[in-house]
Amino acid sequence: MAIVGVCVLVAVLIIGAAAYPKVREIIDTQKWKGKSVDEIGTSADVCGDITEKDANGSGEHVPTGQQVKYEDVPPAFGPHWNEAGVAPAPITDRFYTSSSRPELESLVHNLEHGYTVLWYDTTVADDSGEIAAIRSIAKIMDANDTNQRLKFKAVPWTKKDGGAFPKGQHIALTHWRIDPDTQKQYGAWQYCSDVSGAALKSFMDKYPFTDAPEPYAY
Repeated sequence: MAIVGVCVLVAVLIIGAAAYPKVREIIDTQKWKGKSVDEIGTSADVCGDITEKDANGSGEHVPTGQQVKYEDVPPAFGPHWNEAGVAPAPITDRFYTSSSRPELESLVHNLEHGYTVLWYDTTVADDSGEIAAIRSIAKIMDANDTNQRLKFKAVPWTKKDGGAFPKGQHIALTHWRIDPDTQKQYGAWQYCSDVSGAALKSFMDKYPFTDAPEPYAY
């Protein structure tokens, strides 16, 4: 009986350990229930200044399956795939994990269409509180997108994608824009140490989907 009791205890502990992250995430998600995007996470001062650089690659399609080496971590523009149902990734999918994420070449096509992409690194992926905040932001975006114009995706940045974010930064916001006066294209980045819905809202206000190279394509 003692052996059986120990086995049962071990089994309970194993099951509990496996379930804990999900339970913790559910609890953390409840923290943001009823909040607006700018109220989720921490304040915008955890983010650095927005930077821009000249962009290229609009309309430059490579065969689906061909990998593109992007110079930037993460990319905000560049050549990309173009295949219905694959690239760009569907607008209805707002949040991805490392197991569900589309390839970079698909997501860059989303950027060309006006999306803002929130990239999170492995540090954030292992933090249930941060993930709960990102999931909550994605859920709000989806629930309030009555005309499918809140072009937003939350995507993990993994080691296989390339280099790391700047030291101490675990979130990156990217957008691909075109200047209406000069028609020059730019990539935009903002790095943050933590999730900040306030910073995200400000970034998306500054860079609406309408300023992209192909804004009215999904």
